[in-house]
Amino acid sequence: MRMRPTLSWAPTEDLPPGTTDPAPVVDALSSGGVLVLSGAGISTESGIPDYRGEGGSLSRHTPMTYQDFTGGAQARRRYWARSHLGWRTFGRARPNAGHRAVAAFGRHGLLSGVITQNVDGLHQAAGSEDVVDLHGSLDRVVCLSCGSFSPRRELARRLEEANAGFGPVAAAINPDGDADLTDAQVGDFRVVSCTVCGGVLKPDVVFFGEAVPPQRVEHCRELVRAADSLLVLGSSLTVMSGLRFVRQAAQAGKPVLIVNRDPTRGDRHAVTRIALPLGSALTNVAGRLGIPLDDETAGPG
Repeated sequence: MRMRPTLSWAPTEDLPPGTTDPAPVVDALSSGGVLVLSGAGISTESGIPDYRGEGGSLSRHTPMTYQDFTGGAQARRRYWARSHLGWRTFGRARPNAGHRAVAAFGRHGLLSGVITQNVDGLHQAAGSEDVVDLHGSLDRVVCLSCGSFSPRRELARRLEEANAGFGPVAAAINPDGDADLTDAQVGDFRVVSCTVCGGVLKPDVVFFGEAVPPQRVEHCRELVRAADSLLVLGSSLTVMSGLRFVRQAAQAGKPVLIVNRDPTRGDRHAVTRIALPLGSALTNVAGRLGIPLDDETAGPG
């Protein structure tokens, strides 16, 4: 029997209450050396829903797993039909105030790095540099046979040509760029193969049930070791891929600060959780630090 990955979490203990005072974040940034770990919640104000917050996509949608994707052509047809449609909307998303604040903190030398669990490229679009895409990025495609990479825009063009007239109306777009479509809407959508070897193409993202590459994990662990504090933005920390860095920081005696409206799996490791919307909270923090935010910039292509 195939095990399903952990997709949800509910508190089993009394957690410290959240606060609405962002002063601890201001203090941490004032000292510098802050490592940011961001999750889907930072992109909701850009029109990309999160997984687990109010109205999150997991209430109606089970994300594609690596096992399902590699297990059959029909699953891949369903994924690529939904992802191809979702990409049209996903690729038009623009950075919001939260992304722009993180970029501004970086420009002013207050950050030691940025790790994101998101695959939307919005931190980079806002101007953040040297971002670690923990779960990969949707703007690149990899062949599972020969390992060659290609731009997502190139695949989008090939899928358009192979599926002329395909344009059903999606019920919703999900954090992984997957659109909600029925099997009838998917129909006989045509999947294209690798142009190098004819192999199976997959977005260069870590699916649920798939391991983050070990060298990427170790790089993130090095960033945690080098940081003075860890600032978690918009992540429930339900899955171990992000939670392990919170645990590492706490075990090393480094302050962990969380900005997330709902309780998280990492709250008991944190010195504080600020229960505010990210855009307004980080804009407030930037104002207290005297740091202006750039205007909106172009989103991922």
